[in-house]
Amino acid sequence: MTASDPVLELRAIEKVYGLGDATLRVLKGIDLTVQAGEYVAIIGPSGSGKSTLLNLLGCLDRPTSGEYFLGGDDVSAFDDRRLSRVRNRRIGFVFQSFHLISHLTVHENVELPLFYSRMGRRARHERCREVLDRVGLAHRLDHLPSQLSGGERQRVAVARALSNDPALILADEPTGNLDTSTSAEIMELLRELHAAGRTLVVITHDAEIAAAAPRRVLLRDGIIESDESDGAVDAAMVRSRVAGAAASTKADAELEAGAARTSSTNAAEFGKQAAQFAQRKSLERSAAARRAAAPEAEAGAGGEGGAPGEDDQRPSGSSERAP
Repeated sequence: MTASDPVLELRAIEKVYGLGDATLRVLKGIDLTVQAGEYVAIIGPSGSGKSTLLNLLGCLDRPTSGEYFLGGDDVSAFDDRRLSRVRNRRIGFVFQSFHLISHLTVHENVELPLFYSRMGRRARHERCREVLDRVGLAHRLDHLPSQLSGGERQRVAVARALSNDPALILADEPTGNLDTSTSAEIMELLRELHAAGRTLVVITHDAEIAAAAPRRVLLRDGIIESDESDGAVDAAMVRSRVAGAAASTKADAELEAGAARTSSTNAAEFGKQAAQFAQRKSLERSAAARRAAAPEAEAGAGGEGGAPGEDDQRPSGSSERAP
């Protein structure tokens, strides 16, 4: 990526599901460019194509036609392995449902993408502490997700998204499962990240979040109806625009079924990788417990059974594919 390249650029993107007479044209020639440091909210009524666009932007799916450039690279032509690497190293995801692993600590949840990017253990731990401190959770390193509030869980998700220092933060309904006061905290965190120079694209139904974004892109029936860069506006104006688009949008339950299936497939892949990482962490804890219980016996055995060193090896059967 050169200094002149936008973070992302979509050129004439089309997405069609089905074959023959049963085809459904969901995205219809989308052109969109996002420069470094922009904060963009993508809004629209149900069935407008937001979920499909999210999957394409996150490299979870490929367009039927058109080109998607991420940091100057045409990722629409990448194979699955290269797309997996892009998702791990160049895109930070923040999901509505947090997607934290319940039996891993806060630190370990944030560490997961770093593990698959082959960062050494010491560097991983330092980076985790850095990003968790950035979101105000340095005091919660050893807590489990069940011990956190909804807002704290979303802050962990933001820290995980930041861990690999990605070019793009992609957030899907980041306040969808939060109450009003907690949503305001997450909105403030997004503003802070933007002020620090991060590039954010937020897919949202929340008029408050969309109104706070300096740029708003409105989708309707698979096309971009408007693209405004006039700074923050009143939330009532955003609600009015979305309602107007909804009035002319066909409510078709099948419209984004393909996007939902794609998300489910990726969630299954992520779950498998998380299980492999959890297996490794369980082995590390067991080894640490043995050393603590019988340090002299452990030393006499030459440290056999201890945790892996800096040159981490992945659990048996693990893949190089990253979430």
